[in-house]
Amino acid sequence: MAKNTICVWYDKDAEAAANFYAGLFPDSKVTSVIRAPGDYPDGRQGDVLVVEFTVAGISCMGLNGGPTFKHSEAFSFQIATDDQEETDRYWNAIVDNGGQESECGWCKDRWGISWQITPRVLMEAMRAGGSEAKRAFDAMMTMRKIDVAAIEAARRG
Repeated sequence: MAKNTICVWYDKDAEAAANFYAGLFPDSKVTSVIRAPGDYPDGRQGDVLVVEFTVAGISCMGLNGGPTFKHSEAFSFQIATDDQEETDRYWNAIVDNGGQESECGWCKDRWGISWQITPRVLMEAMRAGGSEAKRAFDAMMTMRKIDVAAIEAARRG
């Protein structure tokens, strides 16, 4: 187990979520499935309680804790992409698997986890600052899924 692990609360589908992420992102895998040794408020002995997994190299733990806590955009995974093809692949996989589009490169998966599918060119423009960052930012604010060509055009002015 990693020294620092992100714990993500799920109602009851941590294993399905972890398997989806492992199949979608490189350097991702499910490392263990731990079953409840006894009954608990939202489950029974033998139910999947904890799933340990890695998403794009980040250690995570999915906890099937029941419906008490809901996800919000206050937590998200950000995935840096190299081009439009990679951006489209991740975005479409998340949205087409019961997810939901949002604004400015954000989407939610079917479990309510927020994802930022962010082309590197956008972050490079933001780090550049000044008018280049402003143009890229203004372009991004009109988008749902990020359009790499539009960001590149905005950077050039």
